[in-house]
Amino acid sequence: MFFSLENWPWWVVTLYLIIDITVRVIAVIVVPRNRRPTAAMAWLLAIFFIPVLGVLLFLIIGNPKLPRARRRKQQRVNEYIAETAESLHFGSLRPNAPAWWPPLIEMNSRLGALPLSGDNGAHLISNYQESLDAMAEAIRGAQTYVHIEFYILQSDDSTEGIFAAMEDAAARGVPVRVLLDYWANRWKPRYKKTLARLEAMGADWHLMLPVQPLRGRIQRPDLRNHRKLLVVDGAVGFVGSQNVTDSSYNLPKNIKRGLHWVDLMAKVDGPVVASINAIFLADYYAETDSFAGYPAEITDRSQVPETVPEGVDLTLALPGSGDLDCQVVPSGPGFEVENNLRLFLVLLYAATDKIMMVSPYFVPDESLLQAVTAACDRGVDVQLFVSEEGDQAVVYHAQRSYYEALLRAGVRIWMYPKPYILHTKSLTIDDQVAVIGSSNMDMRSFGLNMEISMLVRGEEFVKELRGVEDEYRRLSRELTLHEWMQQPLRSTVLDNLARLTSALQ
Repeated sequence: MFFSLENWPWWVVTLYLIIDITVRVIAVIVVPRNRRPTAAMAWLLAIFFIPVLGVLLFLIIGNPKLPRARRRKQQRVNEYIAETAESLHFGSLRPNAPAWWPPLIEMNSRLGALPLSGDNGAHLISNYQESLDAMAEAIRGAQTYVHIEFYILQSDDSTEGIFAAMEDAAARGVPVRVLLDYWANRWKPRYKKTLARLEAMGADWHLMLPVQPLRGRIQRPDLRNHRKLLVVDGAVGFVGSQNVTDSSYNLPKNIKRGLHWVDLMAKVDGPVVASINAIFLADYYAETDSFAGYPAEITDRSQVPETVPEGVDLTLALPGSGDLDCQVVPSGPGFEVENNLRLFLVLLYAATDKIMMVSPYFVPDESLLQAVTAACDRGVDVQLFVSEEGDQAVVYHAQRSYYEALLRAGVRIWMYPKPYILHTKSLTIDDQVAVIGSSNMDMRSFGLNMEISMLVRGEEFVKELRGVEDEYRRLSRELTLHEWMQQPLRSTVLDNLARLTSALQ
């Protein structure tokens, strides 16, 4: 039975039409403001074709930014970091940087506030359990503090070493501070057990971006703190794509399908660890309104004593074991622009020889797609590593909708085999520069997730990452344009529908 106005009184019809036209006019004015054209168009289509649901969804998830008060906190932290960095020397930088390198560093510093540092050491860990064990070993050696910030944090058999090390550190009087994302953990197995264990050991733990209206914590519910980092004593840090959980994420549906995640973490030392720690401190401040290591009532930096307790001062940058140039780039809805996207774009346009991209969720906006295809037109060898199987249906199909355009442009696409989810996030160009971190190359990571990316200049690090890429390539199969064009019509329709929904930001 279709909705009809024929039998309604004239005044009801008139009121309905006035409201309908008013909503559409307001939508045309409000929706496109400071929003990508594709996102604005997707929202307008939703509001015009399904007005009630479209308006409701826009009111709930239409604002891609954090609340204003929280953005002000991020701005204050950025100002402090920038002022501090101006007077500090963060190691000796490598010579003979390409002409595009200094402007890139300047851009990153303006957007994310963190400086470029030299004399850093970095080592990649591509084995899932070895990475967890390495983090546990670092925590066991803690003397002054342990800072842990992960999208997903679960106490299970695989992570027992980390939790036992945290308990040991806390028992020795070492402050253990923990941040974990609210939504990513709230509905996962072992959530209550994990929080109970953190509470029992005496950890200073907090949920990131909680949606708790009764406590005055309200923001767009699908914003996430997607960062993965660990800092111990300011001397060693870990950053990358891996969560602290079993490789199946302990989800029954994953276990039933036999899914396991493949990830990559970097263990780093040197001045860059202070930058990683700065991101933790900024997020801790955003969630608690206080500075780590100080009484809760101290919320003004001017109140902090000159002697900083527990080694949490941003100025404490320790020398490293190598000579890599590193810069940490934070991004997310707390910033005015999409810091990670701009970083990727500069690197893609700077490449002259090769580009290797590893991203489990590759859903580019127009600018990223143009940068990738333009690189192919310049004769650059562009390769993309993705998973053959997806764990998130909408993102998986949205990603597939770009395969034809990428293959026709000349991108080589490598499909990592089932039942593994290739979850690594990395980018390398021309054997000299790499990015590793938590950021996918998709619109959610660019606009809605809080991410951490580490830019590294140094042939030895890129060579190590090339080895990981070679192993992924050895295990994967190459997708050809001929094979892709055999896809059934129903798959193409589903992919394109998912592509439309991905623009709702």
